[in-house]
Amino acid sequence: MRTPLGISQAAVSKMLERTIENLHAPAFIPRVLKKASMQFEHWEPTVNTVVHPETGETITKYEKMREKWTAAMCKELGRLSQGYGSTAGTNTFFFMTLDEIKNIPKDRTVTYARIVVDYRPQKEDPNRVRITAGGNLIDYPGELTTRTAELTTTKILWNSTLSTPGAKFACAGIGNFYLATPMERYEYMRIIADLIPEEFKQQYQLHDKIHKGYVYCEIRRGMYGLPQSGRIANDLLKKRLAPHGYYEVQHTPGLWKHKTRPIQFVLTVDDFGIKYVGEEHLKHLLDTVKKYYELTIDMEGSLYCGITCKWDYDKRTLDISMLGYVMKQLQKYNHPPPKKPQHCPWEPAPRSFGTKSQETEPEDTSPPLDKKGIHRIQQICGSFLFYGRANDPTTAHALNELASQQSCATEQTTKRANQFLDYMHTHPDAVIRYYASDMILNVHSDASYLTARNARSRACGWYFLGSVPKDGKPITLNGAIDQLCTVIKLVAASAAEAELAALFLNAKNAKVIRITLEELGHPQPPTPIHSDNSTAVGIVNNTIKRQKARAMEMRYFWLLDGAIQKLFHFKYHPGLENLADYQTKAHSGSHHEKVRPFYVHTPTSPRFLFRAAKPSERRGCVDRYDPYLRKYPLPTLTRMPRVDRPLVAPAG
Repeated sequence: MRTPLGISQAAVSKMLERTIENLHAPAFIPRVLKKASMQFEHWEPTVNTVVHPETGETITKYEKMREKWTAAMCKELGRLSQGYGSTAGTNTFFFMTLDEIKNIPKDRTVTYARIVVDYRPQKEDPNRVRITAGGNLIDYPGELTTRTAELTTTKILWNSTLSTPGAKFACAGIGNFYLATPMERYEYMRIIADLIPEEFKQQYQLHDKIHKGYVYCEIRRGMYGLPQSGRIANDLLKKRLAPHGYYEVQHTPGLWKHKTRPIQFVLTVDDFGIKYVGEEHLKHLLDTVKKYYELTIDMEGSLYCGITCKWDYDKRTLDISMLGYVMKQLQKYNHPPPKKPQHCPWEPAPRSFGTKSQETEPEDTSPPLDKKGIHRIQQICGSFLFYGRANDPTTAHALNELASQQSCATEQTTKRANQFLDYMHTHPDAVIRYYASDMILNVHSDASYLTARNARSRACGWYFLGSVPKDGKPITLNGAIDQLCTVIKLVAASAAEAELAALFLNAKNAKVIRITLEELGHPQPPTPIHSDNSTAVGIVNNTIKRQKARAMEMRYFWLLDGAIQKLFHFKYHPGLENLADYQTKAHSGSHHEKVRPFYVHTPTSPRFLFRAAKPSERRGCVDRYDPYLRKYPLPTLTRMPRVDRPLVAPAG
């Protein structure tokens, strides 16, 4: 058979062989869940079984497990084909005869089947086998981009639910979303015959359809793994919901509204997160979707995309968490508990003073890691990145440092990664709490000069929904809907240029969030952006001469247009009250313990951020009620005054 783009069938076969070899790698060996429950990630290809995580033996030696997972494999094959036992088929693919194999179109590549096994205790059927197509070999000529909701969009919708009188939140999931979507252009896949249980072969008479050790399938409906599955399933959903008044908004991917009803929802693949006012409107949406798909409904809105949601509509609060996720990942990496609690996720550089304080960090001269060690570092980054964005913003700096070193990791990187895992073991179950608010976007922007490798600087931002801040009045805090922690690509020539770059990156993100808020029905005033660098603020507000600033990156001056158009309101505030300062650099463990209640919810988390006095305001004053002990960033909770108490009392 010929293949597109000049790829030979021999190359395809070689890729298949390597894929099968990879299934034997240690990375594919499953781990043990709590209460001795088994979690199986991949099937061992030659004997249609998985490997016991402790003994290394195949589960065919355990008769009960063998029967359980063989039945699960038959169930999955039947679900994808024409049914098996009580499992209804979806007609996703059809097994091909030897004559049909010869007539496969010449412009199609026959891809491989990847079989994934997992234990999901929260599902109705916890023993799950899923067969996915090798999408990396598919050359689809059409559009592949699928509009799906981002995590930030979901968090904004949660806040909107809390802030809208009478609103509630529910979740729903479409069953077999991809498998229910017909394809005009068929694809082809082959499965190793030895992977298919004998009882299934007999029912489908597959012995006569085996060709060179493989069973060939013609894929006629969307299937997991195919690059076009998401796009065609999403397009079909739009077509089916449009006559009922539902549409996707123009600028925010994955955000849907109704033309007249007070209902909005985010769509992430096949999961609906629904904000509604009135159960009759929710019923209208669910009944509409049920006409075309199987639907599971969670009226409590307690679990969305792996994030647990605990709603309190009386107090108008929401707690989100991923309880148990961290410990499961630590078990995956066989990381032992630390000998003592670790409160510092990343070891800070030794403190230096004077001229040496501006010097960059010395280069890492420790021996480089092998491929296996580098792969472990990459896995750690991938495992905790979503968790950090969703639930624990205190990991942002450590993950940013770890990600920047993963391609050239050294033994020092491994030491730092283990320290990060110790920190996660000490603080495994972070919780973020959201409150009802005025839905006004607040942004805190900061940068640290020359604190990243290769003389780079780091830009950070903190985004939350609250009210318009007023000078001299405490800022009402809320859980973060997004955060920025990135290394500035260009080498900044000064701290002011680094701060200007941070303002630019944060304003770009803020503009997108503003659009989402407005499409949800929350109009925005000029977005307040706090910065602790008066030079950068003076440049963007056009209040200082910019003669020497002309050498800075020219795109940064887009900020002046944003200020003139009243999209943003840039204002200087002392760095002591800047919530973005925390992620810009590494801190000691004592500082992490002190400020953690400001970023994740704890019993001591404050509701207000008291303002820090400017240096000029401290002259001639007595810091009688100043909560900023020793002028460290963010106030000390034990010195927090009452909301109605002045922070600084005049002298005398």
